[in-house]
Amino acid sequence: MTKILILYYSRNGSTAQMAQQIARGVASVNGAEAILRTVPEVSTVCEKVADSIPASGAAYVSIQDLENCDGLALGSPTHFGNMAAPLKYFIDSTTGIWLSGALSGKPAGVFTSSGSMHGGQESTLLSMMLPLMHHGMLLLSLPCNEIALRETVSGGTPYGPSHCGANPDDELTDHEKRLCWVLGERLASTAKALRR
Repeated sequence: MTKILILYYSRNGSTAQMAQQIARGVASVNGAEAILRTVPEVSTVCEKVADSIPASGAAYVSIQDLENCDGLALGSPTHFGNMAAPLKYFIDSTTGIWLSGALSGKPAGVFTSSGSMHGGQESTLLSMMLPLMHHGMLLLSLPCNEIALRETVSGGTPYGPSHCGANPDDELTDHEKRLCWVLGERLASTAKALRR
């Protein structure tokens, strides 16, 4: 099986909704499997001590999840135009994988959500690409001929899927769902082709 790791942090649930839609895109590719993982909260005072398994949602990511994946989708809400601290904290702990080159040559994509149209979606996506580039990953965009990308009036950028919702209860729009699905399908198809 081609394994696509969907690693995300979600405070209010929007980024988790996107991760589920990306997983559906991955599952649409024969022989591909989506592995959903998240990261624990961190504190500005000291690292939070978290149970090894969260009370709900995806399991916490491990370094082995990264080492064993064939592709990666990285997702975070926008926090002042950048990825959220819990995700950055985990990414900063991946020096060992960087030294070994375990992610080099594998496809990756990014996704984000924000509370407003101008909440920093594109800068967040671009900032999440930087550590993936340092790892030598092959960054995938959304295809320019994807109709949902041209028609969306909510979230969605060439850099990756995004969601715009002012309230935690705001559901993903049909275009946002479609763009998440496209990223998942593209990651899985590319990873599968690269494994041959």
